Amino acid sequence: MTASRAEPLQNRVLPTGEIVAHPARGLMMGNRGCIHGFDRTLGVTRWRSQLWICCVLRYKNVRRDVMPPGRWTALFFMDEATALAAGHRPCAYCRRADYVWFAESWQRAQGLAERPRAVFMDKVLHPERVVSHTRCQVTRPARAGSLPDGVMIRHDGSVGLLADGRIRPWSFDGYGAAQRIPSAAKVELLNPPSIVAAFEAGYRPMVHPSAGPTTLRVH
Repeated sequence: MTASRAEPLQNRVLPTGEIVAHPARGLMMGNRGCIHGFDRTLGVTRWRSQLWICCVLRYKNVRRDVMPPGRWTALFFMDEATALAAGHRPCAYCRRADYVWFAESWQRAQGLAERPRAVFMDKVLHPERVVSHTRCQVTRPARAGSLPDGVMIRHDGSVGLLADGRIRPWSFDGYGAAQRIPSAAKVELLNPPSIVAAFEAGYRPMVHPSAGPTTLRVH
């Protein structure tokens, strides 16, 4: 008898910040603290900390349980652009160079005298990304032409990556064919404003190879 395949864990993150069960693993991981129970399922809590990070899948060949009891819950993202749309930032430990680049871009965008510390950025980001009592993502109206490459938007009911004047529909397995979008088009912006400002100041997120030729970094 062939053993049945285990059901996927609820640890895949959408650009909207929702956490769902899906077999796709993604190109990056991260966490928001321990949000699962001993049965490896999620309750109503979606974060235990304001430290929402985005990490590499492998670091120094260390293998870890994705849901160790009482410690942390590994979350998986299709790519970094997905994680940043959901409100996560680069990890300062396993992605040090990207973290510094992101923090320095934040510094330039906000006109700060010094590079901001992680705890400061997390405190600013938290109310920008989610409504605490409803756990719903905070989104904002915008015009497509006013936004930098790398943001995620909702347009005509679909979520996609905006880059080079085109929107690429998002899915767990990658992006769909790029479609030109008018600069005056009204869209719903998913990314927190501080992350958008960091993009405008120079930070470029990594994207899934299916994004095709783009000004963004490709995994």
